[in-house]
This record gives sequence, C-alpha cells and structure tokens, in this order.
Amino acid sequence: MEYANLGNTGLRVSRLCLGMMTYGSKSWRDWCLEGDEAGPFVERALEAGINFFDTADVYSNGESERILGRWVRELDVEREDVVIATKCFGGTHQGRRNRRGLSRKHILEACEASLRRLGTDYIDLYQIHRFDPTTPIEETIDALGDLVRAGKVRYLGASSMFAWQMAKYLFTQDARGAARFVTMQNHYNLLYREEEREMNPLCVDQGVGLIPWSPIARGYLARDRKSMQDTLRAKTDEFAQKLYTRESDFEIVERNAQVAAELGVRPVHTALAWILGKPGVVAPIIGASKLDQLDDAVGALEVRLGEGDVEKLETLYEPNQIVGHS
Repeated sequence: MEYANLGNTGLRVSRLCLGMMTYGSKSWRDWCLEGDEAGPFVERALEAGINFFDTADVYSNGESERILGRWVRELDVEREDVVIATKCFGGTHQGRRNRRGLSRKHILEACEASLRRLGTDYIDLYQIHRFDPTTPIEETIDALGDLVRAGKVRYLGASSMFAWQMAKYLFTQDARGAARFVTMQNHYNLLYREEEREMNPLCVDQGVGLIPWSPIARGYLARDRKSMQDTLRAKTDEFAQKLYTRESDFEIVERNAQVAAELGVRPVHTALAWILGKPGVVAPIIGASKLDQLDDAVGALEVRLGEGDVEKLETLYEPNQIVGHS
C-alpha cells in the first residue's frame, strides 16, 4: 500500500479509501450488503493496508456508520490506526424540517448522532456533503469550527459543489480565522472530467486534497461495454443511469478496456491508475460488493500508465453537463 498526506496536513492516509455506501440496509438500496456481510470487506481492506474509510449519515439512514463502527471494534483495530471520514447534510430523516442542511442546529446534532453510531468520540474527517444555499456560509463555518475546537472533529472537508462556492468557503474561513477544508470529495473519473476545469486547479492551488467519489463510474469502468449492465447495482442504480448515458461514455468504457488489455491488466486497473496520476488526487474512494473487486482495486497501485496510454484514455472525452452537485 502507498500512503500520502491528506491535503496540506500531516495526516497520512492510504492512496485508496474504502467507501462504505455499499454496506448498510437493503431497505435503502437493493444492492447494499448488510452488517455481517460487510465485515470481510473491512478486514480485507485493513489487511491490504487501507487505513482510510468514508461513510455518511445519509447512507442507509445511518446504518452504514453503525456497520463501520461495529467492525472497527470487532476486528480489534486501535482507533488511532484508522482514519474515519463521514458527512453531514442529507441527514437520516428525509424531508423533515431542520433535520437536513448545514444550519448550526443540524450540524451539531448530526455530528453527535454520527459519533454515537460510529461508537467513537471523534471523527477524523467531517465533511459537508453538499452546498447549502439556504444557510449563510458563516453559520456553517462557525459551527464546524466549534466541533474542531471541542475535539469532536480533527479535520474538515467538503464534497461536490461549484468551484466558486468552494472558493467562497475557503476564503471566508481564512478571513474568520476558522478551521479550513482540507479535502474535496468530488465527482471525477474518465467519464466525467468537468472538475478539471475549475475545481481541481482551485484545490491544487489551495493545498486541498482530492478524494474523488465514483472513480470507476459506479463500476462501469471496471468492465467492458458488453458487460456494463451485468450487476444488480448497474440494473437498479438510478443515480448511475442519470450520470452515464452518452454514447461517448460507452466509447470510453470500451477504450479503457482496450488499453487494459494491451497492458495485460484489468479495466479497473487502468481507470484507477489514470485518476491516481492526476494532480491533487490523494485517495479515490472505491466501493466493493465482492472481495475480488477490492483486491483488483489494490492491484491498480502497481500499474503505471505511459503518456500514450493516457492520451488514448482521454482523447474520446466530450464536454458534459454538470452532474453530481445535488
């Protein structure tokens, strides 16, 4: 396993982060693996040297956080040896007033609830899951800063939004002498590269580490075009079907499979090797519903792409509408 500093901090994290959205409740998503099924994945990740785990309160309405906390305890992992990231915004009570968003009331209550579900007294990386246009950013910044000063949160991060919104947060944090966002968890992969225009350069300039979600496009980049719809998640994941629908997406999937074949590796290897080589990227957030998927992702760390390989992978890309911010 390789390790890197998390943005402009001294915190060392594995170059792959295990995303915990896959582990939760089938009543939330058909493709979720429930409590006992999740344990082998956390264990295999730890054995591979992964020390970075990402979840959110909205995943399975909090069950994902419970599962992560449970397996950290049951696998007898010392808390100091893992980096736990979670997020607030969507909440666990869909549609109920003041149970979502980035108001001071909700942030403080959401953090306390996440701590209880995780079974820990601090969160390493606490992230705002989306931008909240209904709450003054100063209110959000001050509430998050209070969590850091109270020792309940070590570092702060943000997730998908426009670059101008992220810039406004960062510069207002500086002006108020507040704790700064050290990460951006954004939508970024071979099929969706709009973040290269503004967000990624902003984060590189500001020392904010990138921890992209969906680095293999909800699993599409782990297969070839013919087998894209073979899994339960591919068939039932309505969000993925909104993200990747263009003919050029399918052509890139096929091109990635071709480059992988030329190198004698799997498509997931080339897709992850590509993103791992991009400026500012610290740790793509990978998902796995089968243990061999996790093993394959770890194997990507050994793959190095040449300039010609990168050019082949990138040349088919077409500008896309902004997706993933809501």
